[in-house]
Amino acid sequence: MQIGMIGLGRMGGNMVRRLLRGGHECVVNDRSPDAVKALVDEGASGAASLDNFIAKLKPPRAIWLMIPAALVDTILDQLVTVVSAGDTIIDGGNSYYIDDIRRAQELRTKGIHYVDVGTSGGVWGFERGYCQMIGGEKDVVAHLDPIFKTLAPGSDAVSPTPGRPVDSGTAAEGYLHCGPAGA
Repeated sequence: MQIGMIGLGRMGGNMVRRLLRGGHECVVNDRSPDAVKALVDEGASGAASLDNFIAKLKPPRAIWLMIPAALVDTILDQLVTVVSAGDTIIDGGNSYYIDDIRRAQELRTKGIHYVDVGTSGGVWGFERGYCQMIGGEKDVVAHLDPIFKTLAPGSDAVSPTPGRPVDSGTAAEGYLHCGPAGA
């Protein structure tokens, strides 16, 4: 699956590495040209500008933001001028849930999907995986499932909780669709 990643810091960069290792096609953008180059050298497709980034993504686009929560609205304001109806923007930071609800409502009026993903795993996530709590439209989240599954630790990462059914869905893999945006 193809995904674009904006924000290649310690977590975003390693998430791209995990996705590349999982066979996904990644288009990357960051304010640091060195961060972009490092991932291009590892197999990602780099983009120096937002327009070039969007041009490299096939519609309907999936764009993951792995940036500080304080910058999300600024980047969203830039993205809405270049994305199309049917595209999905994913906020992988741990934004305040009220902001996620507002963003989803605002983007919905433009036909753009919004998914919020509380992501944990830190700098160790590349090897251990990233646990994810996902909020968004059910069909959009289902479409993105291959991305979430690749980023997640997987069911073999830890022993099952005693007394819990062995097949407990994606939660056993380390990710869960928790409901609509803000959930």
